[in-house]
Amino acid sequence: MNVIVNKFKKMTYNQIFTYAIIVFCFASSIFFVNNNYSFYERPIAKIIKTNLEDRTEIIDMYNNQDLLFSQSIVAVLKNGEKKGQLIHLINEYSSSRAYDHEYHVGNELFVWIDTKTQQKTELTGTIQDVKRDKYVLWIAWIFIFTLLFVGKRQGMFSIISLVINAVLLSYALDVYVNTSDVSLVLICGISVILFTVISLLLVNGFNEKSYAAIISTLVGTFMLLFITYLVIWFTSGSGLRYEEMQFLTRPHEMVFMAGVLVGSLGAVMDVAITMSSSIFGLHEKNHNISVKALKSSGMEIGKDIMGTMTNILFFAYISGSIPILILYLNNQSPLGFTLSMNLSLELARALAGGIGIVLTIPIGLYIAIFFVKQKRAKL
Repeated sequence: MNVIVNKFKKMTYNQIFTYAIIVFCFASSIFFVNNNYSFYERPIAKIIKTNLEDRTEIIDMYNNQDLLFSQSIVAVLKNGEKKGQLIHLINEYSSSRAYDHEYHVGNELFVWIDTKTQQKTELTGTIQDVKRDKYVLWIAWIFIFTLLFVGKRQGMFSIISLVINAVLLSYALDVYVNTSDVSLVLICGISVILFTVISLLLVNGFNEKSYAAIISTLVGTFMLLFITYLVIWFTSGSGLRYEEMQFLTRPHEMVFMAGVLVGSLGAVMDVAITMSSSIFGLHEKNHNISVKALKSSGMEIGKDIMGTMTNILFFAYISGSIPILILYLNNQSPLGFTLSMNLSLELARALAGGIGIVLTIPIGLYIAIFFVKQKRAKL
């Protein structure tokens, strides 16, 4: 207890004010999502009773087994004209629960009220969706508190940059959807520049280390985009399967290239700031360190992170295709067809990102050394 009191006494007024704002935002947001029923137009019902009515086992032609369940639900309406009344619902779900769910007492659901029963004492209806805002909010606050606990001031700026980048990306896609004559690659290219500048300057401040990382990130990212474009042009896109984009009314290659550009940015930016921080860290510890030693140490650091970063990018892209791969294989699709159909674009994105990572290592090294030389010249 005395340790906590002593730490509190050492805090400045700005720190106390900041923590007070965070606690207030946390408490008010939790209170709001637990009492915000009136802000929704759709009826919301809170489950007070459930009962399993039926259970059926099914087997398809490929011997895949599944279980189907039927669940009766009694819930109380939390908003609208029928607020406080009970509503009876039927929920059917499978054991996989991919497109359906088993509901429990306390769950809150968006429902549709049957107009034929609105004049009766017992209302019936259909389940439309689950009210998940409180769970999303808890996860968001855990993420925020983790960033603040580990990164403190930089963690705060990381949250701010993440929010700004999310808004920018949403705006960029909205501009493209509403302005079909503008290239998506051009829009995403401008967005990538803004993402990089905002993220690195907010988190690392206005200094030579940040400037070196920004230049390295942009050069590496646009070089990988250019190389990817050349490869697709020379091979005429042979081997790339665009079936997942078949419902788009926009050029599929342009959408793919924009995805490569934005998707690879995070990994390239990570490598760029790592190289820049390492070189400037070595220089700060020993101002007389030779350029040759900086190059040697920087390349060793680059080799150490190269394998892990390319693996991270590979698994990040491939992991999203695991459910569809299992679906194809469960339905007796040939292995080669399954992989080519579902992994061609993901592997292409991972390879393009890997090229960007490898290129950014020497690019980031030499740009950081250039800024170190400039810094020495000013002394």
